[in-house]
Amino acid sequence: MVGEHIDILNAAETPPFHMDDLHVGEDIRLRYRYIDLRRPEMLARLQLRAKITRLLRQFLDEQGFLDIETPMLTKATPEGARDYLVPSRTHTGQFFALPQSPQLFKQLLMMSGMERYYQIVRCFRDEDLRADRQPEFTQLDIEMSFIDESIITNLMESMIRGLFKTVLNEDLPDPFPRMTYQEAMRRYGSDKPDLRVPLELTDVGDLIADVKFKVFAKPANDPKGRVAALCVPNQGLSRKQIDDYTNFVAIYGAKGLAYIKVNDINAGRDGLQSPILKFLPDNAISAILERTKADSGSIIFFGADKAKIVNEALGALRLKIGEDLKLVEKGWKPLWIIDYPMFEWDENRWISLHHPFTAPNVPDIEMLENNPGTCLSRAYDMVLNGEEIGGGSIRIHSPEMQSAAFKVLGIGEQEAREKFGFLLDALKFGCPPHGGIAFGLDRLVMLMSGANSIREVIAFPKTQTASCLLTSAPSAASTEQLRELHIRLRKQP
Repeated sequence: MVGEHIDILNAAETPPFHMDDLHVGEDIRLRYRYIDLRRPEMLARLQLRAKITRLLRQFLDEQGFLDIETPMLTKATPEGARDYLVPSRTHTGQFFALPQSPQLFKQLLMMSGMERYYQIVRCFRDEDLRADRQPEFTQLDIEMSFIDESIITNLMESMIRGLFKTVLNEDLPDPFPRMTYQEAMRRYGSDKPDLRVPLELTDVGDLIADVKFKVFAKPANDPKGRVAALCVPNQGLSRKQIDDYTNFVAIYGAKGLAYIKVNDINAGRDGLQSPILKFLPDNAISAILERTKADSGSIIFFGADKAKIVNEALGALRLKIGEDLKLVEKGWKPLWIIDYPMFEWDENRWISLHHPFTAPNVPDIEMLENNPGTCLSRAYDMVLNGEEIGGGSIRIHSPEMQSAAFKVLGIGEQEAREKFGFLLDALKFGCPPHGGIAFGLDRLVMLMSGANSIREVIAFPKTQTASCLLTSAPSAASTEQLRELHIRLRKQP
């Protein structure tokens, strides 16, 4: 075939960057996102996303789930983050909220007899952003009636196993390992541990509780304190590397990073190097070396503070050392984290570790009200390579138990009626036992595609300051629009 003429369909200016330029700044890429999306790797990621969502829908459809939409304009409810508020023109001085999740609506669907619901849904949270967070994000939202934890976790891991086999030809374990929240925090300092990193934390508080070194002894004898060790085998870290890690843990509130270098395990105290050795007796040193399984060439880092600070600091250090020293194993390491505490104490009140509709594992209301700090919840999170990709729970289906949970959280009867009256009323009409889970679709696609941020798998993402460089949103509203909404702006100082 010979071309006889050419039609110019449209003129095109020179693009702001070349398609093969790997060093274009993200701000430029987001400003000209329609150009950025022309690149083969971006197209491949969106194609992968479409394939993943298609397979997830197919699995759930075959299992008898109904795809049901829930409202985008709804009522503000406390679910752990700030709501995005939408002013109402027709109801002066009142506001809708964009949903942080369809949590209450999917529970109402269970009360309606739908039994198996799912939805791929947009959710909105006005919170500080990170690489795996966006102000608007996508969830695969799921709820089922007449189930217990084993039914839904087995079904969900079957779905994820099939997805990985079809998309990546990867065989995930069957079944996924289960680990309690308490064990995860003790061994890894995190409730979303990356099992590809072989390093673990070791409690040593009982070994140094009686030493005169107050830095260790004080948290060791504090019920809310923790002294833990992280043994890094045979790496020969330099003093500069140790100083860098000391600065790193300071980000998480640690006041320092004590260490012991094991030059020769057979030489006793003489084979060790550390500024804290003079504060520790021989029996404590020997016990620490034995418990941490240290050997010649090892270095032992210590965290000693409030348990929360130690967990966050050493948990993050564990991952950083694993990455820096190339200790991260290849492959996929999924697991379920179970037996979360129902509540945690925050300064002067109890707060829900998940959300206030999570069922406790106690059989009666009196146990919940009298011992909230010891109650575990019927919650379960799916973790993959250090990322929480799904979280859910069995829900409270009794109005009396739901009211008791609100009471523990300091939500009085009047406040409960104002915020959740529609839920409490619905529970009175024969609510079945039910539970569910929500998967972060953006995060799942990010992991499966090998991207470093969920912004790389969203067609038009926001920046880390929750703005859109492409459309210059958010932007100012006109005086006429504000007047219609009965809104007057204050002058900023």
